[in-house]
Amino acid sequence: MTSPQTVDVFRLRVFNDDLSTIPVDGPCRSVATISPNSYGMATKDAAFRRALEQADYLVLDGVYFGLAGLLLKGRTIKANQGPDVFHHFMRRLNACGGRAFFLGASEATLDAIHRAAAVQYPNVQVGSFSPPYKPVFDEADSQIMIDAVNGFSPDIVFVGMTAPKQEKWVHLHRDRLQAGLAISVGAVFDWFAGNERPIAPLWWKLKLGWLIRTIHRPEILKRYPNIGIFFGHLFLATLRIRKHSA
Repeated sequence: MTSPQTVDVFRLRVFNDDLSTIPVDGPCRSVATISPNSYGMATKDAAFRRALEQADYLVLDGVYFGLAGLLLKGRTIKANQGPDVFHHFMRRLNACGGRAFFLGASEATLDAIHRAAAVQYPNVQVGSFSPPYKPVFDEADSQIMIDAVNGFSPDIVFVGMTAPKQEKWVHLHRDRLQAGLAISVGAVFDWFAGNERPIAPLWWKLKLGWLIRTIHRPEILKRYPNIGIFFGHLFLATLRIRKHSA
């Protein structure tokens, strides 16, 4: 398999290729996303940092973390919003009659996902499991989740348990999952289920999707200190006060 194109910044290998180059078959590989918020969280959570560093594919969620590639390496990075990643792989599964498993969220949300998938992606066979709501899963919890996934034998597992829990869980257990990809997509579960209002493409094009999401969900304001960490590190790295690569 050809190695994907990446841009290395802040010791993270950020995927900079077309999503179509990511294979769905083979041993389970992980797909995670990087944003200013996740970068900030990872500075305070070593396990999360390892999950991002060791993800098989770390895609750019939004555009703002991409400033690091532009300012520090003189390279642009392809942006892939979570919904873009999700719909790309669902279209691929729909084209070949593949199998998708949704791990995370409530039973009500998963039921809504089943209904939405039946309409939008009728050729995809869908399975799901709602894990217990816990800050940390013990081995017994994880084994039940793994058995649920493997019992369905999906091509792709979409994991929606919020960051950083979802990324850390996938990093620990991807080798035990009988699937081609394990993709951490977080809020996409709620969007696809219709729990959250979709953001018009115009706002994403204007790079203001973050503002609309904050208006819809004021609790997102809690992320801003983490986002500030990213921009502070980027400022220091631009001045060459802080290293930006290994």
